[in-house]
Amino acid sequence: MNKSNVSFYNLAWRWHFYAGLFVAPFMILLSLTGMIYLFKPQLDTVMYSDLLYVTPGQHRLSADVLQQWVQVDYPQAHVSKYLPPLNAQGSAQFVMQQEGRELNVFIDPYSGDILGEQDARNNVQAIARALHGELMIGKVGDRLIELAAGWGILLVVSGLYLWWPRGKSGSGALWPRFKSRGRVLWRDVHAVTGFWGALLLLLMLLSGMTWTGFWGKQFADVWNTFPAAMWNDIPKSDKQAGELNTATRQTVPWALENTPMPRSADHAEHMAHGGGMSAPAAPTLSLQQVVDIATEHRIEPGYSITQPATADGVFTVSVFADDPRNDATLHIDQYTGKVLADVGWKDYSTVSRATEMGVMLHEGKFFGWINQLIIFLICLMVLLSAISGLVIWWQRRPQGGLGVPPLRHDLPRWKTAIIIMIGVGVAFPLVGASLV
Repeated sequence: MNKSNVSFYNLAWRWHFYAGLFVAPFMILLSLTGMIYLFKPQLDTVMYSDLLYVTPGQHRLSADVLQQWVQVDYPQAHVSKYLPPLNAQGSAQFVMQQEGRELNVFIDPYSGDILGEQDARNNVQAIARALHGELMIGKVGDRLIELAAGWGILLVVSGLYLWWPRGKSGSGALWPRFKSRGRVLWRDVHAVTGFWGALLLLLMLLSGMTWTGFWGKQFADVWNTFPAAMWNDIPKSDKQAGELNTATRQTVPWALENTPMPRSADHAEHMAHGGGMSAPAAPTLSLQQVVDIATEHRIEPGYSITQPATADGVFTVSVFADDPRNDATLHIDQYTGKVLADVGWKDYSTVSRATEMGVMLHEGKFFGWINQLIIFLICLMVLLSAISGLVIWWQRRPQGGLGVPPLRHDLPRWKTAIIIMIGVGVAFPLVGASLV
């Protein structure tokens, strides 16, 4: 290298060092929790088979009967959501709020027997999802995850620059020198794993960023749009559909998160027969009627029904499908049964479609076990790269110090470096703020 390249190499190394120390613990956590959530279908089958599966009977009970029987066993609880059986062998599920807890209650749809309950926020999958999304500490955790993902992108870019062979053979660059020992071998493992996984890691980081509360929201506000006319003729509330999603449960697809929640019309006033008479409560749809509406609209199995939380709320039927082309969301007037909004793949913008595809690929759901295997291998590569990077740092650091690469005082203001940093800072504002 000439003096100019050496200087820039030293600067890139310093970036990589600081980014790595900050990002590595997050990458390890995200990889481990991601692998747990990745295999949710298989783990649920092993851990909760007694709750999820039943012996098929002759006739299923209606959703109304199931709800009545659940309420008998949980008289103090409020039903917030219903998940019909996925297939003939599947149980039905009610999500219930009771004394500050959220419970998943499973019931046999043929016999009406209560199979058991699960703490919706305190089970393996819910904890893994909450750690993965916000470290289980809410907004602060969400911002830290977003910052780590943004710095992760900078880590990949600087890592590729440091990896570049510069005239060397493929040994140590494209494959590790297994005959080496100690720090040299760890360095090769880190560099080679990072190189082969760089593009895949970038895709994982970018698709994951769409869930974040700051960058993801700005991205959705710009690109996740629907024709205004879709909402012109319906009464709208001041809430958004994204409020149905939580850290532990996804109810509506990403593409719907920033759309307005419709309101059920005020039908109570029409029940009065005189100006001085108080109106009785207007009758609402039964749960089974909502199931029938979902069936009429050919919503694929796996959907949930979110019940109205207020007098002007709506029933929301939504399926967050493994294949986003089967996504569907219905908002239904709780009094008349009128479908106020019917939104699916056909209504998504090009960017929304690409993002939904990215989300399903990220979660390993889009094309079955092969997708799971690919994401699992990516997680392993990220784990290996992060751990090997920490081992290299630990082995080279001086006793009692961090071992920060020295900052040369004769470094010029490299245009390339400045452009990269400005670009990353503009694209990812939290990263930009951390550089100031």
